[in-house]
Amino acid sequence: MMTDEISPQLQSLVTQVDQQIQPRLAQISAQVLTNQRKVLTAFRDQKVAAESFNGTTGYGYDDAGRDQLDAIYAQAFGGEAALVRPQFVSGTHAIGTAFFGMLRPGDQLLYLTGMPYDTLQEVIGLAGNGIGSLKDFGVTFDQIPLTAAGKVALSEIPAHITPQTKVVAIQRSRGYSNRDSFTIAEIATMIKAVRRVAPDVTIFVDNCYGEFSETKEPLEVGADLIAGSLIKNPGGGLARTGGYVAGNQDLVEKIGYALTVPGIGSEEAPTLNSLGNMFQGFFLAPHVVGEALKGAVFTAALLERLGLDVRPKWNAPRTDLIQTVNFGEANAMTKFAEEIQRFSPVDAFVTPIPSDMAGYEDKIIMAAGTFVQGASVELSADGPLRPPYTLYLQGGLTYEHVKLAITAAANAVMGERDS
Repeated sequence: MMTDEISPQLQSLVTQVDQQIQPRLAQISAQVLTNQRKVLTAFRDQKVAAESFNGTTGYGYDDAGRDQLDAIYAQAFGGEAALVRPQFVSGTHAIGTAFFGMLRPGDQLLYLTGMPYDTLQEVIGLAGNGIGSLKDFGVTFDQIPLTAAGKVALSEIPAHITPQTKVVAIQRSRGYSNRDSFTIAEIATMIKAVRRVAPDVTIFVDNCYGEFSETKEPLEVGADLIAGSLIKNPGGGLARTGGYVAGNQDLVEKIGYALTVPGIGSEEAPTLNSLGNMFQGFFLAPHVVGEALKGAVFTAALLERLGLDVRPKWNAPRTDLIQTVNFGEANAMTKFAEEIQRFSPVDAFVTPIPSDMAGYEDKIIMAAGTFVQGASVELSADGPLRPPYTLYLQGGLTYEHVKLAITAAANAVMGERDS
């Protein structure tokens, strides 16, 4: 039997943190109620029934449940159409498919939010061997470096938008950078700045980790298209795989052609036995995201009291699930990740070891004892072993699990620091 003694000093700190964060947790609960109402309304309007979950095989013709799920995502996120498919294998795949659907040879992709994260750099052709990348297909790339404060340099937009600029992209989450994630209010300001210069350009938002973390989504403040992964926020911990795109009808149609082939698009794609989990996961998503956000608030408050550098702070606005902790050195970072793994419901007996991972240049340590492989809506911790040795914590199906795991990890790091 596993026994884990928490030091009296840490137990006292946890009690203090519980009292400290109560007002913030109440705000999150109110936000969850708003988002749950939005999702429930979409389910009711689309007349979901038991037969909606049946799924299809083969070509996937006449999949009424799949079409209903598309409509629910579009309505809840504020778009004209959506494509929700188990055939998307990751958020990167959904985003990459969106780019290949929207961009043609000679077009330019412009990132407002600095360099995108590692896996997308390979899609674009900035890293890796470049085969099959956007660059390989004649699509050019530009990015506007962030300011020293980690904000978008809005004044630089006119100089970077050219007649070839077809898609302007915004990365909502921080990825593996140490900047803050961008709030919906900040994204709205970026969109307005772009529209002043290029009213007809397509504005895309990488919405990974962001769904339901605020009461509005990027489409509701002027974005043309968003994309994300079902094993992050919108899958609610139940979706076993998949991704989505949502936004303008014409863009979603083009992306459907990129996912399958022209002439078929969104008309084919068997859902097999996935629809029940995808429907129920989306219904649960506002609540599950709220649990993860509460866990992140607790994490930030506790670890800051222990002298660690955390972002965002416990009482700061949140726009995604990601909580970063800078450890300053590799040993503390790996020890913390090991404890997160040890307090996972799955593979608790496994020790994570920093290793090479497809799409990343540095060795990655990844603690992810999850029911769904790689699910970031479940509690996980990962990061590249490079200074300042930042661990990226995300997810948590229940607030209670996050508290137990984070407290144990903090206890282990404290013990190592004091020894």
